[in-house]
Amino acid sequence: MKTTRVKNLGSALLLLALATPVSAHTGTGTMHSFVDGFVHPWLGIDHLLVMVAVGFWSSAQAGKMLWSIPLSFLLMTAAGAGLHFAGFTLLAAEQWVALSVPVFGMIVWRNFHASTAWVIGLLTVFALSHGYVHAFEIDAGADQAGYALGFLLATALLHGLGIVTGLLGVKTVNLIRISFGLVCTVVGVVLLAG
Repeated sequence: MKTTRVKNLGSALLLLALATPVSAHTGTGTMHSFVDGFVHPWLGIDHLLVMVAVGFWSSAQAGKMLWSIPLSFLLMTAAGAGLHFAGFTLLAAEQWVALSVPVFGMIVWRNFHASTAWVIGLLTVFALSHGYVHAFEIDAGADQAGYALGFLLATALLHGLGIVTGLLGVKTVNLIRISFGLVCTVVGVVLLAG
């Protein structure tokens, strides 16, 4: 059963990776401050869906994974921003961000469970890209630290929203999880299709 899930997810990832490249962000060069950094994840559908999905996913995991998933995502998002601020180029970052939407949608929809190493590896690829793209949108000479703190705080709050929703423990949570995962997957496929 677990092998079938991994194969299905792997096949889906391969198909999605072959999709036409997209640009999920159009606000390049318009960000200046903590407030801009904080607001951006709430307005970008790709960021909003993925951040909530990460929280939702972590709520379904056992034990310490509840906190290690969102914390790892936050740390790798900060590292991705740091790569941009340090002048490094992360190839296809926009495409990885767009791909993260249907991937996390499918993970939440199917209530996918995996080993800690696999989870952290997956999170690293996508979180680095999200952080890099966030940082790419900031104006030269703007408050990089304030902006980064803003989008990291918003990311943490969106993770928290997903965690709280996932931990409600009511019968409707399963329906909410499945519905959210399906919406996330469909929106992600639309983003990838351009």
